[in-house]
This record gives sequence, structure tokens and C-alpha cells, in this order.
Amino acid sequence: MTEIFDKLRDLQDVLAEKYEIQRDMEEAPKKLFSQDELLARLKKEFIEKNADYENIRKKVVMLKTELAEAEAAREKGEKDMDNITTHREYEVLDKEIRDAAEAEQNTRKELQKQEKILADINEALKSAEQMIASQEEDLKAGKASLDKEIAAMQKKLEKLVKKEEKIVPGVDPEIIFKFERIIKSKETGIVAVKGNVCEGCHMILPAQFANKVRNGDDINFCPYCSRILYYQEAEDGEDEYFHLDDTGSLTDFEDDFDEEGDEDDSDMGDPADRETLKDLGYDD
Repeated sequence: MTEIFDKLRDLQDVLAEKYEIQRDMEEAPKKLFSQDELLARLKKEFIEKNADYENIRKKVVMLKTELAEAEAAREKGEKDMDNITTHREYEVLDKEIRDAAEAEQNTRKELQKQEKILADINEALKSAEQMIASQEEDLKAGKASLDKEIAAMQKKLEKLVKKEEKIVPGVDPEIIFKFERIIKSKETGIVAVKGNVCEGCHMILPAQFANKVRNGDDINFCPYCSRILYYQEAEDGEDEYFHLDDTGSLTDFEDDFDEEGDEDDSDMGDPADRETLKDLGYDD
């Protein structure tokens, strides 16, 4: 089993790096999300400003026509003054000239106002066009950089897959399958048991089960965190292993587990944990 444990430790390093790269590859496109969002907002604002520009431009054209008509009416009235013969005609024509002049003045003021608005919008549109062009360039450069980054990660991933393929021969495929699931969820898939404590979740293991791990005759999964276990002497040189008489047996653990089995399945942790408990002989 020592060789298997060594393989699993090597595989753990490979898988951890592999899954990290895969997560990075999935997250990488999100780096450009804010740039994409900004570009979309700039284009939307540009379309809205352009619509405003067209509305003001049409108004300016209409005001110019009205101004020309008011000027023509005033000039015609002034010419007709030479042909009047009565005071009544003078009063009527004079009023027409004054009305035309007032309309001309008001229209000219409104035209100047709208032309100023039109000029401001036109400047804003030019500025928006420049910002859009700049943002598109930035986004293009960002995508090119991202493509290179992803390509580099893909190469690393391919190398890791080759390493993985060299390690897994000789290890039970079912063990590999479970091991991969554990690495994905917990990052570490094989941990030491010191005394009778799992170094992964720091839970005290039933003595009979800890004995099995210490013997190292087969693969054992922690009943609490699902990680694969191997025995390691305590660092201080003292054996902290609890004897059967001190801690009870695996049967005691099973009894405790059965009492908790009446609770909702969600209390049993993730599917990998439940599957590991099955491997240990505990039914749902």
C-alpha cells in the first residue's frame, strides 16, 4: 500500500494544480466582463445622444424655415408701405410688419438656442465616438492577451494530464474517481492519521477504524471528511494512538451513526461523504 499512497500523494499535487488551472480558465473570460459592459453602455449612450441630435437637427431646420418666412413677411410688409393710400391700410400693414418682426426675433432667439444645443450634442457625440474606439481597442487587446493566457494554461493542463496518466496505472479506477471528487471539493484528498486523529478534519476516529488505517492493508476513507487516510507517527515521537479499551470500537461509531441516521440526509454532508460512509459499511 505504500506505493499506492505515494501515487495518491503525487496525484493529489497534479490534480490540485489541474483543477486550479481549470477554474482559472473558467474565470478568465470574466476579467473582460467590465470592459464589455462599459463598451455596451457607451454604445447605448451614443445611440441615445444621436437620436437627440437628429431631433434637434430637425427642429433647427424647421426654425430656419420659420425664420425665413418671418423675414419674408416683414420685408414684404415694408415694401407694401409704399403703396398704401388710407390710414386704415397703414394700421393693418403696420401691425403685420410688427407681428412679423416679433416672430422673426423670437424665432431667431430659439434658433440660436437650438443651434447651441445641437453643437454641444455634436461635440458629445465626437467625444463618445473616441471613447468607444478607445474602449474597443482596449477590449481587443484584452481579448488577445486573454487568448494567450488561456493558451498557456491549456499547455500546462496538457502536461498535467500526461503526468496524471503516468501516475494512475496500478490504482483502482473507483478509488481514482472518488479521489478526484474529494480533491475538487476539499483540495486535499489524502491525509495522515496521527494517533487516532484525522489530520484533514481533526476528528477523533473510532479506535478499531484507526487500527485498520495503521495496519495499512487497504484504502480507508475518513468517515467524517471522506479523505483517504494513511498512518503517521506523532511528530514528538510519542504514539498517541488510543487503544480499543480507551475509545471503543467501530461498532460504537456505527451505533452513534445509526442514531443520527433518523435526521435529514442533508446533515450527512456532500455526496462524497455519504458514499464514503457506504464504503465503510454504513447504509443510508
